[in-house]
Parts: sequence; C-alpha cells; structure tokens
Amino acid sequence: MLLIYLLVLAVFSTAVFVLARRAARRRATVVKAHSAAGYHGAWALIWAAVPALIILILASTFDARIERTVLIASAPEAVQALDAPRRAAFIEDARIVGAGGMPRQIWTGDLSTALQEEAARASRVDGALAWGGLIAAILAALIGAGLAWRQTRPEFRARNRVEAFVSVALFACSAVAILTTIGIVASLVFESLRFFQTVPITEFLFGTQWSPQIAIRADQVGSTGAFGAVPLFVGTFLIMVIAMLVAGPIGLFSAIYLAEYAGPKRRAVIKPVLEILAGVPTVVYGFFAALTVGPSFRAFFNWIGAQLVGGPLDGLGQHLLLVQNQMALVAGAVMGIMLIPFVSSLSDDIINAVPQSLRDGSYAMGATRSETIKRVVLPAALPGIAGAFLLAVSRAIGETMIVTMAAGLAARTTLNPLDTVTTVTVQIVTLLTGDQEFDSAKTLAAFGLGLTLFVVTLILNFAAQRIVQTYREQYD
Repeated sequence: MLLIYLLVLAVFSTAVFVLARRAARRRATVVKAHSAAGYHGAWALIWAAVPALIILILASTFDARIERTVLIASAPEAVQALDAPRRAAFIEDARIVGAGGMPRQIWTGDLSTALQEEAARASRVDGALAWGGLIAAILAALIGAGLAWRQTRPEFRARNRVEAFVSVALFACSAVAILTTIGIVASLVFESLRFFQTVPITEFLFGTQWSPQIAIRADQVGSTGAFGAVPLFVGTFLIMVIAMLVAGPIGLFSAIYLAEYAGPKRRAVIKPVLEILAGVPTVVYGFFAALTVGPSFRAFFNWIGAQLVGGPLDGLGQHLLLVQNQMALVAGAVMGIMLIPFVSSLSDDIINAVPQSLRDGSYAMGATRSETIKRVVLPAALPGIAGAFLLAVSRAIGETMIVTMAAGLAARTTLNPLDTVTTVTVQIVTLLTGDQEFDSAKTLAAFGLGLTLFVVTLILNFAAQRIVQTYREQYD
C-alpha cells in the first residue's frame, strides 16, 4: 500500500508543479518575474510532496510499534498474566491473524479465545492507523500546495528558496553519511573495549592460537577459548597477496592495452566483456572456485606429487598428494579474477586522462610507444593507479564468500598457499551466525576483529594518500 500512496503522491506533486509553473508564466506576462517559472513550479512541488512524504515515512515506521503498544495496554487479564516474551509472541500472533495469516504458535484455553478477539481489535487498530496516516498525508499535501500556490507571484524569490532547500537537503545527506560513519566507529570501539576487558589486547594481536569456543560449564573441554588473531591476519594477508598477484599485473596490462594499443572496435568489445566480471555475484565465484578451480588444482598438484614420489623430492611429493580442494591458492586465484575489472577499469580511465600533449612531446623527442608508456604515461597516471590497487586490496581484505567456499575455516599460521586458511571477515561471519549471547567473549571477538580490520583499512588509505602526495606531478 505504501508504494501506491507514493505513486499517488508523485502524480499529485507533478500536477501541482505543472499548474504552478503555468500560473507563474501567465502572471509574468503582466509583471516581470524575479524567478523563472520552473522555480515556482519546483517550490510548489516541494511544499506538496515533502511534508506528505515525511508523514508517510513516519507512519510506516511507527505504525507497528504504536499498534503493539495499544494492544498490550488493553489486553485481557489472561494475556497480561503471561511473562514478557510470551506476551510479545501472543500480540505478534494477534497482529498476524488480524492481517489474515496463521499464528506461529498454538494457544489453548482462554488464550485461544483471546487471540481471536485481539486479532479483530488488531485489524481495527491497524486500519485506523493506516487511514489516519493517509488522511494526514493528504491534508499536508493539500495545505502545502495551497501555501505554495499563494506565493506564486512575480515578485516572489522562488529561485532563492529552491536553491536554499536543495542546499539543506544536500547538507542533510552529507550529515547522514558522517553520522553513520561515526555510529559505526563508535559501536565498534564500544563493543571492542568490552572484549578487550575480557581478553588482553596483546593476546589478541600477538597470540598464535585461535579457538573462540567458550564452554557452558567449567569442566567442559574448551572452557577457556584462545583468541590469538595472528592466524587470521596471516590468512587474510596470504589470500590478499595471491589475489593481487593475479589481479594486479593482468588488470594493469589489460588497461595499458585498452588505452594505448587497442583500436576503437576492439576496445568497444573487450572493455564491456571485461567489466562483466565486476557484475558477477561473489557466491558465483565461490561456486566456481569450489566446483571447478579447486578440483582442478588438486588434480594438478596430486599429479605432480605422484611424479615426485620415490625420487629425491619424495617428501614434497608426499605433501602434494595430500592437497585438498580447499586451499589459499584457490581462493586467492579466483578472488584475483574477480578483482581484475576493479584494477583494469580504474587504471584505464586514469591512463586515458593523461593529456595527449605529453605523448606527442615524447614522440617528438624520438621515443617509441613503449618508452612513452613506461616513462611518461605511467608516471603521470601513478597516483590513480595506486588508488585502483588500493581499492582492489580493500576489496580483497573484505571478501568473505569466496574464502568460505574455497579456503575453508581452519585458522592456521602458514604462508603455504596449498594449505587451508581462514580470514578475518570469515571469522566475523562465523562468530555472529545464529543466536548469540552478546555478553560472551566469543561474540565480542567479532567486534575486536572488525575494529582491527577498520584500522588496517584506514592505514592503507593513509598510505595511499602519502603515495599520491609523494609521486603526484602537476601537468598543464
């Protein structure tokens, strides 16, 4: 229903805009107007749409809460006698039945009769709230349109008002972004401090054992968990390095080819096909890694191991025979394929932004195309290319699905790309999956990992800024 209300509001606001603009044009033929007719129409549209839109959003946000509060306040004694969780479940079932659905639980005795009565009352309350919000929105739209219509005069400074409204709206969007960032950081810091009150930060940052399993009883195995995050950091770093070794050269060289060597026809075909990789969901890459790349890599290394068994490299051969489908190399290679468009597209745009006059000057000095690219184009595009690589690194650090499906969940401190490893993001998802107690060190460890990941990303951004400031060159 909200979508229908929004469509009706859009049609009404458009009609108000057209009528106000027409009236402003008609009145401007008599007296010279301060603002164009379109600004008068935009001012009328703002007054007709914004108040009504705010009311509809508030109504859709708080209707359910108001309905629950009303139902709980006037519930029968049998419902009031229930404990808080069961009372909340009963009220929710009443709302569901009132909307024409089936209850999630079976209520017997007096509660069964009360459920039908409360469902009927929930339906009435929901209808009253819906009609009340709709009527309030209609009144707000009509009053706003009427006020704006009265201001549609030649001397009215509609342009100033519209521009001021747009400035305020843009500032509000910026403030929302900033406040959201502050809220994310504050929540991470607050919950992380709770975690570090239980687990020393030195143990977390430098410990080499990761086993965040807290037992319910002290006599159970694993009653004291291990929260050393070094294996997670090593696994994240290993997979990121493998991914960048794949994505970095391929992405940069493909960008150089597209920008400097490919003709318009080839570029028109290759670039869109390459960018299709950026639109593939990560879970598809995970399936590709688990079902295709992993078995292929295992068969390849097992074959090499079989060739080495019995010879001077028998130990290596025995190790290669134990290689499984899940390994860091598989996750890093597939992640690198996923990151190629990030490096290629951004590097291509940066290289194309280098002024042609620099190339012409290099050619005039007798340099070849390859020398021009190596000594003129790439140094000029270095800050942008560094930004592209940073984006790819951040994307690799934050990837979860591919690692889960292709690298496993084993926390190991190893740099062997043929071993199973895990990453920080995978463990965050694992720790927060299912019903969790947010007072335990096991769950709070996810916030410690999140804060560490945030700090590392922030350091990478600062490093990239320093690189840009150090190697940036200004060209006319």
